[in-house]
Amino acid sequence: MKTVYLNGEYIAADKAQVSVFDRGFLFGDSVYEVIPFYQGQGFRLDEHLQRLGHSLRGVQISAEFDWKEILTRLVELNGGGNLSVYLQISRGSSGSRSHIYDADMTPTVFASCSPIKDIYDAGLDSVDGVRAIVTADLRWGRCDIKSTGLLPNILVMQQARQAGVEEALMIRDGLLTEGASCNLFLVDKGVIYTPKRGSDILGGTTRELILQLADENGIPAQEVDIDYERLLAADEVWVSSSTRAVVPVLEIDGQPVADGKKGPLWARMFELFTCYQRDLMKG
Repeated sequence: MKTVYLNGEYIAADKAQVSVFDRGFLFGDSVYEVIPFYQGQGFRLDEHLQRLGHSLRGVQISAEFDWKEILTRLVELNGGGNLSVYLQISRGSSGSRSHIYDADMTPTVFASCSPIKDIYDAGLDSVDGVRAIVTADLRWGRCDIKSTGLLPNILVMQQARQAGVEEALMIRDGLLTEGASCNLFLVDKGVIYTPKRGSDILGGTTRELILQLADENGIPAQEVDIDYERLLAADEVWVSSSTRAVVPVLEIDGQPVADGKKGPLWARMFELFTCYQRDLMKG
């Protein structure tokens, strides 16, 4: 039985209990992070914790903990290696259901681990391209806060599944924002483009690393508005996330992206990305 962290204790998962009046359960009044650990080491852990702080401040939850110590110990207790750590902080429980909350509530802190693939030692052939649909972005106006209120994301991913594809890309007011659980990139004539960062997208830690690697290696990249026509006309389309790195999109709404194969700039970026991971994880 795997070990989880709950409110200061490391316990067996089947022993963990949260109040039915917890505001995370009743209202989705909580935020979260998903952090990959490779060989027991947190990958871009500082960047994830900075984003966690942004989310906590955005919803006015006060939670001061030594996150590095808590999560590193949890990974050790689950055998180390390559694990994805899920960390959730809710506002807590007041013993009743009310929209109004007390500012001094004690937050509920929960973390668990799941196995993930060893991306940084994987080759190009290990990555399968995905197919996607474009669907309406029905999320709230503060997508920069990593809230557990993910019902719109769930619904669009179910829509993708029913369409027989693997990913859902969202569009709002005529412009692409991101995927259901990933950021979006396209390539046109050797230039990488990604939607502008703002309150309508999540500032992905992997997204920021891709832009950093592009800058360091002389690959032009821009944050721009992307409409549907520009997306379909792209030479390459990618999605990125913490646990999947950077993945090529081969088909959108039944139409192939360019020739429907993995693109050369994706291959270069994947190699730059995994080289960065390898150097970081192996010192």
